[in-house]
Amino acid sequence: MEMRKLGRTDLFTAPIVFGGNVFGWTADEKTSYALLDAFFDAGFNTIDTADVYSRWVPGNKGGDSEEIIGKWLKQSRVARDKAIVITKVGSEMGPGKKGLKADYILQAVEDSLKRLQTDYIDLYLSHWPDPETPHEESLGAYAKLKEQGKIRHVGCSNLNAEQLQASFDAAAKAGLPRYDVLQPEYNLYERASFEGPLADLCVKEDIGVITYFSLAAGFLTGKYRNKADTEGRARENRVAAYLNDKGFRILAALDTIAAETKSTPADVALAWLLRKRGVTAPIASATSLSQLDALINSAKLSLSDEAMGLLDKAGE
Repeated sequence: MEMRKLGRTDLFTAPIVFGGNVFGWTADEKTSYALLDAFFDAGFNTIDTADVYSRWVPGNKGGDSEEIIGKWLKQSRVARDKAIVITKVGSEMGPGKKGLKADYILQAVEDSLKRLQTDYIDLYLSHWPDPETPHEESLGAYAKLKEQGKIRHVGCSNLNAEQLQASFDAAAKAGLPRYDVLQPEYNLYERASFEGPLADLCVKEDIGVITYFSLAAGFLTGKYRNKADTEGRARENRVAAYLNDKGFRILAALDTIAAETKSTPADVALAWLLRKRGVTAPIASATSLSQLDALINSAKLSLSDEAMGLLDKAGE
């Protein structure tokens, strides 16, 4: 298994990161354990989650994904130091529980550690920009947590190039740890927000990049071809936004390359990301062992320049 270094950190991740947003949502506890067992048995080593997963589900309170991961870590045969655990802070967890104020970060990390049943978090991310909080305040809280050994590395999600550069400037000026990993939305359909200035900055500053919505909420797996395919599905509203001429062009290109390489559209979509400039590893979810096979296979698939060109053109 090829291991990829996450920016300037000492973390090495396998080419695919498991997206834990499904735990406690579209994958129950038993299924989640089976998926994680199979994922690590295949040589992969990184799980991504957030404190807010999956608060949007009726009956859930947030922290559901972290709790499942924590229980799995305790009963798993995988040693804690062989698993990279990524979680995030900043999304709303209830009244007064939101944002990147120092006091809130220091409390939220304790809650995450308790749910994860671990002494430390390998990579802790600011989930969203917080315009009301200076970068120095948030980074100062992270510095304290690093000194205490409660987190190993710091990253961010959903920052644009200007915001990310401002965070670097603030860190340098105040002598604080900077964000070393970025988690942007990036896939064959949604390219504009990462390609260009943000990707350039990540390459220049040696930032590890782990992409989310790597399969466009499942659209790039090819299982949603029309509105009827989405009806009643957990991601119905999200997927519906891709059912247009651009989306159909992308699916056609994925089908072509999948046939040529004897793989699946999901394999191809993830393999495309793995060859894109600046990307370390895409995040992808699975809710069944058959879906997990596609994630595993994508790490072994090498796309030709011709295939990359066809896919690039389809998603322009």
